[in-house]
Amino acid sequence: MHGEYKVPGGKLVAVDVDVVDGRLTRARVSGDFFLEPDTALEDINAALDGMPESASADQLAQAITGAVDHGVSMVGFTPESVGIAVRRALGRATSWQDHTFEVIHGGPVHPALNVALDQVIPEEVAAGRRGPTMRIWEWNSPLVVIGSFQSVRNEVDTDALERHGMSVVRRISGGGAMFMEPGNCITYSLVVPDSLVEGLSFERSYAFLDDWVLGALADVGVNARYVPLNDIASDQGKIGGAAQKRFASGAVLHHVTMSYDIDANKMLDVLRIGREKLSDKGVKSANKRVDPMRSQTGMAREDIIAAFIDHFRGRYDTVPSDYRPEEIARAEELMETKFLADSWTYRVP
Repeated sequence: MHGEYKVPGGKLVAVDVDVVDGRLTRARVSGDFFLEPDTALEDINAALDGMPESASADQLAQAITGAVDHGVSMVGFTPESVGIAVRRALGRATSWQDHTFEVIHGGPVHPALNVALDQVIPEEVAAGRRGPTMRIWEWNSPLVVIGSFQSVRNEVDTDALERHGMSVVRRISGGGAMFMEPGNCITYSLVVPDSLVEGLSFERSYAFLDDWVLGALADVGVNARYVPLNDIASDQGKIGGAAQKRFASGAVLHHVTMSYDIDANKMLDVLRIGREKLSDKGVKSANKRVDPMRSQTGMAREDIIAAFIDHFRGRYDTVPSDYRPEEIARAEELMETKFLADSWTYRVP
């Protein structure tokens, strides 16, 4: 059996392996990585031989770490990447090329409906009623979306919220607050089976799932990079941030919001934490706009989104898609019974 894994920002790792009586045998690791001394490759292969077929990527990585000398230099790959390649060889982990992604870019909806869809779409993917999905958000009114574990009181100035005609909704993933007015951000949600991130820690999976968007940003003239844990930054500063949730059902939700053209004064009036974050960066005044995507590309928001979708379609196997009536109905039900209910919104007051 043969498996491959491309380390984000690193090298390709390939593994050829057999299984006899439930254990790995004749494991051979190869790739375009660098390894010194080269005899350490024999130690890596030997560490895999005899491991249970059921061993996780982490367990395989631990076996390799324990087998190689502390002075060994692994450049462009890690023990974890070898473990992932083994899991792929065994059919336990999947790659991007193993999936066909449904791509949705629908019209504007109530912003809380987008939050509800981030619960509905993973349910559908986990149940096999929908394939892995990448969808672009569009919304028709202003909203503050806070992370699952944030305090409303600490994050939002409710007087300012009312003054600007905005509401607050809590999403199901962690992370920070999103200040969202129609047209001021670019937000997408990616829902995939957990086999795609098999063996990856939360920290590593963030960069892995957003590797495509760095290429999409390059297409529109932005030199971007991933900054752990969950930020996307350019040469001129932060562009956006990611959040993620893994479901027991076997689906993974990963979503990103990038600033296109935000009214910074209004944002700082509404978001308490925004004031602290800017002060920490030594910024005394937000001036008028936070517009990294608009200023760095000179492009209209819809043109950037079109370029993103084109890049995703060029990189992976995709089909155009849309929300099904039953998905919208389920999301509308959740919006009314959960996401607009005080019991959920203020569960962390």
